[in-house]
Amino acid sequence: MKTCPFAMKLACSVLLAVTVNSTGADEPDPFLLDADTDSVNEGVLVLLPVPPGGPVHAHTTRITLLPTSLRDGWAQLDQCHTDLDEITRAQVVYRRGRVRNLAVVSSHGIGQARVEGASVQLEDVSSAASLCVRAESRVVYRLAPDRFVVRNGPFMRRFLDGFYPMHVTLDIRLPPGDWQLVESVPAEQPGFTIRQDDQGLVAEAWFEGKLETEFHFMSAGNNQGTAD
Repeated sequence: MKTCPFAMKLACSVLLAVTVNSTGADEPDPFLLDADTDSVNEGVLVLLPVPPGGPVHAHTTRITLLPTSLRDGWAQLDQCHTDLDEITRAQVVYRRGRVRNLAVVSSHGIGQARVEGASVQLEDVSSAASLCVRAESRVVYRLAPDRFVVRNGPFMRRFLDGFYPMHVTLDIRLPPGDWQLVESVPAEQPGFTIRQDDQGLVAEAWFEGKLETEFHFMSAGNNQGTAD
């Protein structure tokens, strides 16, 4: 197993939580990284125009909005994690009340992966491990009959008071209708890119700190802007 840096030995011997998902989490998420703990990010979002060298914990999330999503806020979530840290125990934590029907679809290089409440508990995570889960996630908010927003986060990798690099890809598939993206938070910029297609968009972020995203959509026939 990977050796913990001196400031992290105690936590590594007990439990390591690796990440949050697109619905956010109630708890901080420490992780294993050989880094100088005196100069780490303390939670302020910093987008990284140039990806850091070496493996970085990453996850790709597909959010599929159903016709019912605009009424009840629930969407289908399919999420895969890669470049997990090599550690004895870890967990992926989801926000209670914002996720349901959580299930492990597949895992590789992990001794055991089991759902426990609003989390996935991992044991004996090896190098090059991967994990895929499926759930329903409450991320859709109707602003008006012709407008809605998809909110996600916070995404973060945290150990004690430090936040470390993370790579997140969000693939949002829209419900039936002629919808267009009118605003995003953050706005598109180096370190946060958006690609649109006929069925939705794919946003990719490299960052440190806490990332929260919003994607505002409205009917293509309405050009009045978005509501607050």
